[in-house]
Amino acid sequence: MPIFVTGGNGFIGSYVVNKLLADGHQVRCLLRKTSDTKRLEGLPYEAVLGDVRNFDSVLNGMTGCDGVIHLASLSSWSELASPLMHEIVVDGSKNVFTAAQKLGINRVVFVSSAAAINGTLEPQIQNENSVFTLNPNQLPYSKAKLAVEKMGYPIITVNPGEVYGPNDWNLITACNLIDFAKSSPVLVCSGGTSVVHVEDVATGIVAALLRGKIGERYILGGDNLTVRQLAELTLEILGQKHKKIWQIPNTALRAAGKVAGALKLPFPIHPNVIPYATRYWMMDNKKAKQELGLEFRNARETLEPTLQWLQQEHFISS
Repeated sequence: MPIFVTGGNGFIGSYVVNKLLADGHQVRCLLRKTSDTKRLEGLPYEAVLGDVRNFDSVLNGMTGCDGVIHLASLSSWSELASPLMHEIVVDGSKNVFTAAQKLGINRVVFVSSAAAINGTLEPQIQNENSVFTLNPNQLPYSKAKLAVEKMGYPIITVNPGEVYGPNDWNLITACNLIDFAKSSPVLVCSGGTSVVHVEDVATGIVAALLRGKIGERYILGGDNLTVRQLAELTLEILGQKHKKIWQIPNTALRAAGKVAGALKLPFPIHPNVIPYATRYWMMDNKKAKQELGLEFRNARETLEPTLQWLQQEHFISS
């Protein structure tokens, strides 16, 4: 069936487009004039010009489709505090969902995030019913994604964990692995995350479109690792186990990050990363496995191809 995709040129989106095409679906991607489409080169998709912030372009592009996968978002750490976060994620999503309703399309998947589930100061596993207990004003990405989930539209929501894999050209998550590979000693904070391969996320998004229940959330996450465990596994895969890992107190990291951000001083971690990195975003993937029939690669199977790609592209040395 013809599927309308926003954000199809992005890291996750390009894998979703590949998966849909491989499964025999027609794909129509909403793209801006300035969209970088190198991840989609050679693929038989239909491009329609538009922007999620423009309702008419969304409606026109979606007309004739049977399903919608909405991925368009801001994901760069430097853009988290931008006013565009609300315009693109919240207002843009409203346009997408309203257009789908107007056209009578009832298979709509919103790609949210595990950051909209909940994060904790101590390791605790969260699930789709967990209550968000953090201050959303300190976490603008979480705030925007959560606001979309609470709009009340009849949609299916997926919440990916921390997504790794080849072709992360913008280094959204791969930057973590590069830091581990290049730093000596390696500095880590207290926090954790659910690590998931981008292909597993794409498979989960398509499965949610076909089999997901309207009104439900599905966590797409793999192994839960602390930041230290993530660093240790990265160094082991790279043959750098000899490196020392130093744990920095979260309070010190947060204080230093605030000062660096306010004074625009160079800092080894982008200040916008710190509120997320210093919490545990550990997720239970049972529901996605049981209801969508998914399986997830383990952390090693996720990181190995990512690190190989980073070496091939000379982001880190072989």
